Amino acid sequence: MPRVLRPVGHEDRLSIIDHLDELRTRLIVCAVGLAIAFGVCFWQNNALLHLLNRALPDVTSTSSNHLSGLTGDAVKESHDLAATAAALSGLANSPTQSLQNRALFAAAAKSMADAAKSLPQTTPQRLPITIGIGEPFTTTLTVAAYFALLFTLPLLIYEGYAFVLPALKPEERRAAIPAMAAAPVLFLAGVMFAFFVVLPPAVHFLQGYNSQNFNILVQAKTYYTFEIFTMIGIGLAFQLPLGLLALQQLGVINSRTLTGNWRYATVIIAVIAAAMPGVDPVTTGLEMLPLVILFLASIVLLKIADRRAASRAAAELSKIDDRFDPS
Repeated sequence: MPRVLRPVGHEDRLSIIDHLDELRTRLIVCAVGLAIAFGVCFWQNNALLHLLNRALPDVTSTSSNHLSGLTGDAVKESHDLAATAAALSGLANSPTQSLQNRALFAAAAKSMADAAKSLPQTTPQRLPITIGIGEPFTTTLTVAAYFALLFTLPLLIYEGYAFVLPALKPEERRAAIPAMAAAPVLFLAGVMFAFFVVLPPAVHFLQGYNSQNFNILVQAKTYYTFEIFTMIGIGLAFQLPLGLLALQQLGVINSRTLTGNWRYATVIIAVIAAAMPGVDPVTTGLEMLPLVILFLASIVLLKIADRRAASRAAAELSKIDDRFDPS
């Protein structure tokens, strides 16, 4: 168990059986963490589903071709009935009307007011539909599982890092620690960016496009899959600086490689954005924007890394010169 809480030292010598035992223990820890997170997410599935439903547009009377827009029409009818009841009530209190007409207007006003109260008073949020008998349950399980994976990501990354750490040299370890610490932060930043910036306009565009020609229904499984895979895809795309930094550490690229081939990089970023969920221009554009910003940030990071590598190389060369200096 102590090995689960801390990585094995670089100087430790373990047999193959010991390594397999450590791997099994860390996999068990990951499985237990996922199971606990899944239980909590399934317990709070209503809150999670409510969060995912926020991107759907509200029911309005303008969505006349939406079947769920009937509720929006009911809200408008409620307001119209209330206005009619107020007008009839004014006639019932008018001194120019006879007592018999006042009584009739008062009765009509009461009926209109009661009818208005029986209809929805506020515009509700649209909800996705399910078409299978077990789809509400299986969809809830899927959403809980994805959120459990998201919440346990830091633990999974740590366990993977702790298992690989003994194979790294001290200088490699110094470079790996910041990268492994930044990976979950960048992933969560990508998920938050997708949830708050990308999904609302993307869903509104896709649901509203040419809506006058369709009865638009949103299936829960398809909708949640689109949202979750969009968040996961953008979260993984936010690992771009770490990937480029790893290639720089391996000697494959440097900052001059990125600045000299920025046109090709832009095309590659556009292809990556187009390959993510959502093929519409709004989603693709919103997915491409942070990748371009991260690419520019990667150039800055690689310039700093190149300068540090050059400084270390100069220092080592100076030590060699001092060692062989005959004076």
